[in-house]
Order: sequence, then C-alpha cells, then structure tokens
Amino acid sequence: MVRRLLLLVLAMAFLGTAPARADDISASARGVVRVVTIAVVGDDVVGFGHGSGFAVSPNRIVTNAHVVELADRYPDNVVIGVVPSEGDKSYQGRLIAIDKQRDLALIEFSGIRLAPLTLYSGAPGDGETLIALGYPGNVDVATARSAADFITPQSPVRSQGGYAGLRSLEGTSVLLHTASIARGNSGGPLLDRCGRVLGVNSAITRGDEGDSSFAFAIAGTELAAFLTAAKQPFATVAMPCTSVEEQMALERNADEKARAEADQQSRADAARADAARQDAITQARTRNEAARENFMAGAAVLLVLGALAVGGAGLLLSRDRRREAIWVALGGGVLMIGAVALFLSRPGFDESKVMPMPRASGTPTVPSPIELGRMVCTLVPERSRVTVTAIDTVDLDIGTDGCINGRTQYAEAGTHWQRVLVPDQDQSVSVLDYDPGTRTYTNTRYLLSAEQMKAARALRAEVPIKQCSTDQTARARLATQQQALRAALPPVYNEKLVYRCAAGAGATPKP
Repeated sequence: MVRRLLLLVLAMAFLGTAPARADDISASARGVVRVVTIAVVGDDVVGFGHGSGFAVSPNRIVTNAHVVELADRYPDNVVIGVVPSEGDKSYQGRLIAIDKQRDLALIEFSGIRLAPLTLYSGAPGDGETLIALGYPGNVDVATARSAADFITPQSPVRSQGGYAGLRSLEGTSVLLHTASIARGNSGGPLLDRCGRVLGVNSAITRGDEGDSSFAFAIAGTELAAFLTAAKQPFATVAMPCTSVEEQMALERNADEKARAEADQQSRADAARADAARQDAITQARTRNEAARENFMAGAAVLLVLGALAVGGAGLLLSRDRRREAIWVALGGGVLMIGAVALFLSRPGFDESKVMPMPRASGTPTVPSPIELGRMVCTLVPERSRVTVTAIDTVDLDIGTDGCINGRTQYAEAGTHWQRVLVPDQDQSVSVLDYDPGTRTYTNTRYLLSAEQMKAARALRAEVPIKQCSTDQTARARLATQQQALRAALPPVYNEKLVYRCAAGAGATPKP
C-alpha cells in the first residue's frame, strides 16, 4: 500500500511538471547552449564575448567560428565557457575544429551530457515557418544585472519567421530567413517546426532607412560537410515534418479508413457467404429431388413387380400348383412391402443443415500471426511521426510471456506486450509496444526536461523486475508500475515510430 501511494505521489508530481502538449522546439532547446569567451591577461579579464551553440553529440557543440575566433588565436589566454539551458552549472569547453570559410566551429566539453539535435537533410519550402533559438545580446542587455547572469543556465530565446530563399555568402551556402535574431544568436540553430536543424544562424542585414531586416543561417549542407570533415558523427533524418495534430488526424483517418474497409470486407464476406450458402442449398435441393425421384421410381418398380408376383401366384394356384403359388405370393408380398418401405424412406430436405462447401485449395487466406521467434520490423512512414530519430529496422526476438530479445521483460497491456523505457542518460522516455495480433511494433517517444526525467527515473526505481521472469506476481507488479509511468507522461507524444514486423530467421509459427 505504501509503495502504491508513493507511485501515485510521484506520478502526480511528474504530471505537474509535464507540458500540456508536445513541443518539439522546447525539446530541441534543451540541446542549445550559450557560448562564452573570456580573455584574460595575468589575473585581469580584458575581454568578454558570447554567442550561441547547440549539441551535435552529448559532449560536443557547434557554434560560429567568429564566436570563438579569439580562443583560436590566443588559446592560452581565452577560456571558452559552455552554459547549458538547464541545470545550475556552466562548463569549460575546448576548441577541437574550426572552419573560418564556413564560419563554423566544434567545441568539446565534459561534466554534463546534452540532448543532441538532429539535422534535416531535406530543404525548406518557400515561406515555410522557421524558428531561431539562441541568446540575443539585446535581450541580455535589458535583463542581465551582473556578469554572473551570462554564465547562469537559462532557456534560449525563440523567434519565428519564414524561409526567404537560398543564397551564397562569400562562397558559402546560406539560408535567408525572417526570424528575428541579434548579436548573441550567432551559432544558434535555425529549426523547422519539428525541431530539426536546417542551418546555423550567423549574420543579419541592416535595416537602414526603413529597409526590412533579414537573417542568414549557414545551410545544413555546409554544416554536414564541416562535421564530416571533423570526423564528428551526427544524426540526420529525411522525413518531412508533420505536426502532432496532423499526425493524429492522419491516424484517425487511417483508423476510420481501416474500420470502413473492415466493414466493407465484412459485408462482402457476408454476401459471399450468403451466396455460397444459397448455392449450396440449391445444389443440395437438386440432389435431394433427384434422390427422392430415384427412391419413388424404385418403389414403383418394386410395387409393379410385387403385383405381378401376386398375379402369378393366383395363376399358379388356379393350376393346382399350390406350393409354388405360396412362394411366389410371399415373394410378391415382400416386393410390395419393400416398395412401401422404399417410398417411405425417400430423403427429406432441411436447408438449415446445409453447409457451404469448404474453401477450395489455393484460395488465399489470412495468415495466422507469428507470435514467437525472430522478427524483422520495418518502419511504416505513413503511420509514423519522425522528428529526431534515425530510421532503422528493428530486430525483435519474441519469447514466451513477454520476454523480448531474451533480456527485457514486457508487461501485459490488454492483448499487447508493453515496456516503458526510461534511460539513464538520454532525455527521453519511450513506450515500446508489440501487438502480436497485427505484428505491429510501436515506439512512442516523449522528449522531456531534466526535471521530468528525474521524476521518471524515480518512478522507474520502483520497477520490480528488469530481466525476463516467469514470476507472474512480479510481472503483475511491473504492469502496475508501468501504468503509473504512462499516466505521468505528457498527454501528447513527440515521436511515434510504427513498424510492421515479419518473421525472420528462426521464427516459430503460432500453434
């Protein structure tokens, strides 16, 4: 009872910190940092600058080369500070790669793991909504009260604009856009609506004499080339952005379409079954009538033969051949009794007992699902919302009692097997679900804040079993604990990856 109460309290606390809806930009903002440069000579601070950056791996960030140019020129006198958007500390960074032509730099740090952002490998469309994240200096001037404010973690400022075209700036491909940025935004990401990186903000045009201001962001293709040259792995996705609302609408439409198709198929099956039954009844009635006619014809023949035998017996009797007459009369009687019996035993017809013919061999049937063994699962793009996760096939080894891949115990959730995965490092919670009836594997991901992850890990600590188990009581407790975790998640997901699974090598057919 005490443990259940604790789970409830933790879930309520978690719900209190959960956003009302999934916000892909807020999720990406957790990987955005302020980059601070401090120039020192002896014990004196002689220079201070700052810009923005974002994580491309848990311990490496990208920024503009001009943000850390002094650190490149005077490595012994300039300190690079990395200030994350969450937490209460800042960290020292180290410049490991710089490309002044592209105006990009790569910084490494330690002491914290950030949520890496993902690059979108496609191109934005004309007028598409874009979002800039970073730390504009004019906001800092208005709000900062001391130098300490520049090294205190706080969330980045977001601004929204539209895509205005692709240009070349001193030989580098840049995206022209209208999202508001200022000095200090340099090095911050330019995102699409799903929070994927399209470019790195680097410069603005001047709005003199009433001219409109535009901003430049180094194109994602240039960023990818820079990271590749620096031997820095990075995540990339190619699927176009759809909002959660759009995806849920697509799911509803798909569900409605599936129900409509199922109803249509059911009606068609019923019509075919009725037609087959009527055909079977017609054929059975035809066979029955033919059999009845044969019985009646046979009875008539026996009756005629019996009558002839009786007449013959009378003729024999008139000739004093009594003994022969008796035997012939008896034979005639038997024939006549047989005629009556044959007539009375003619087959009747009851259409309620008529069954349709079995399906002919070679007619396709719905295969029985394979519940056990190795499965290879492939993403279904039209049913998925992919924002930041690379798309790979998923290999599953489905064991008995929800044992997946021989090491992870899933809990029963209706007819499905389900596990809520709360990792130690990454800022995401995944609800993994396998439906053996449809061979569908789903990974529903929630990208959470540091505080939300702390609460989720506290709930995860109550998990009674980690490995596969045959203990039904422990599995029931696992299901209860996972219900508390699911209840504590935001009502709307960030990503939903839907896979269709097929039997792989070593699969065991369903009995």
